[in-house]
Amino acid sequence: MTDERAPGRLPGRTPIGVIDIGSNSVRLVIYEGMARSLTVLFNEKVLSGLGKGLAQTNRLDGQAVESALAALRRFALLARQAGVVDLYPIATAAAREAQNGPDFIAAAEAVLGRQIIILSGADEARGAAHGVLAGFFRPDGIVGDLGGGSLELIDVTPDGGLGEGITTPLGGLRLRDLSGGDLAKAQAIADSHISASSLAGLGEGRAFFAVGGTWRNLAKLHMEQANYPLHVMHAYEVPTAGLDGFLDAVIRSDPEKLPGIAAVSKSRRSLLAYGAVALKSVLRFVKPQKIVMSALGVREGYLYARLSPEMQAKDPLIDAAWELAVLRSRSPEHARELVDWSRRSFEALSIDETPEEERLRVAACLLADIGWRAHPDYRGKQALSIIAHAAMPAVDHRGRAFLGLTNFYRHEGSLEQQHIPELESLVDERLLKRAQILASLFRVTYLLTASMPGILDQFKWAQDPRGGFTLVMPAQFADIIGERPDGRLQQFARIVEKTLRMEAR
Repeated sequence: MTDERAPGRLPGRTPIGVIDIGSNSVRLVIYEGMARSLTVLFNEKVLSGLGKGLAQTNRLDGQAVESALAALRRFALLARQAGVVDLYPIATAAAREAQNGPDFIAAAEAVLGRQIIILSGADEARGAAHGVLAGFFRPDGIVGDLGGGSLELIDVTPDGGLGEGITTPLGGLRLRDLSGGDLAKAQAIADSHISASSLAGLGEGRAFFAVGGTWRNLAKLHMEQANYPLHVMHAYEVPTAGLDGFLDAVIRSDPEKLPGIAAVSKSRRSLLAYGAVALKSVLRFVKPQKIVMSALGVREGYLYARLSPEMQAKDPLIDAAWELAVLRSRSPEHARELVDWSRRSFEALSIDETPEEERLRVAACLLADIGWRAHPDYRGKQALSIIAHAAMPAVDHRGRAFLGLTNFYRHEGSLEQQHIPELESLVDERLLKRAQILASLFRVTYLLTASMPGILDQFKWAQDPRGGFTLVMPAQFADIIGERPDGRLQQFARIVEKTLRMEAR
């Protein structure tokens, strides 16, 4: 069903929603529709703290229950307002383990008018792993989902295989309660659980995918202290070497006095130290090579698991880039033609590419024209900002910088300008050169096609007998050749270090 009030959305998609009743927060996320690459329409959380004091009383706090039910009443109305048909309420550790959990669930189901799915610890681990599979391209490592009441750990491999998930009582609220607020005791508790787990040692040489709000806020603090140039949480990477010092400072210090603490919401600061404690245990015993932040977790994993195997096998980066092409480019079909044209050009001109570089090229082609509505003087900067900060999954920050810079160069023309030195620092020399090569090819192409489909498949490269290459087009297009496209062809020639010319035959 297409919502006539929302022409800026993709046609044929019905909004879906997930309500996540966690030990610390209750959250509603509404997505544009069921897809390989999920787009958020609405996202709101309430920090009810259902798991507060659970370790001592084995009961959900009465005030927290009232807060959660009030949030659910609001969320039910918002979901109806957004046109959500499929709404999936899920509940985790606190509701599952508390003595009065069944009473709370019954009240919550009455508010929502539907059954709440209570996830086991193993379900939570699988859900987090599915969230990482939804948000990364062939991930390989250990997934850790830190909530208020528990920490789930599970192994995930590039083919989508999952190990046996485990759950531990190391969520921020639970760990604070178990330790009585003593951080040294909290460290001992965390160490005892992680060291004895089946995941100990399995992270060597691999990534640890960190899921959960407390860890995201730790990463936000780290990003701020490092003056990192790209403020996108998903796929933010931190090498584990040297990370202990940062975590120790978080554990030892008054959170209000930490450098960069303004980047962390006040409601999250009290649990930062317990998140640091849990992460220290992970570093010590799981021994990953790097920490990779995941903005996708159990909610997205729950929906990912409902996709067909064919949908799960799709590349979410390419799906997201195609959606932006449909919504923002002059001709999505021209973008598709550009994918094939760039491939043929790279092959003819002997420009090699790795599989990862190939998927980045495909995404860059689909995104190449999304900035056309901006004022010509600002198209490059606006497209760069949109791409670098878009909610695109399955691309690391190096790839984001490549995609943004390719579009920036495509509009700016001059490759000598250093307008964006911070983002350029995220890509190596090879990838920066490839951004310039692809952008220069785009600059030639758009002058020959008027950004419309139906002509590119008639172009081809022919090797000249005396060296160099000729861009050959049918005779009926002879008048399309001119001084301006030839000038751009020569710019492309200088970058690829080839002799190039155009000819209609």
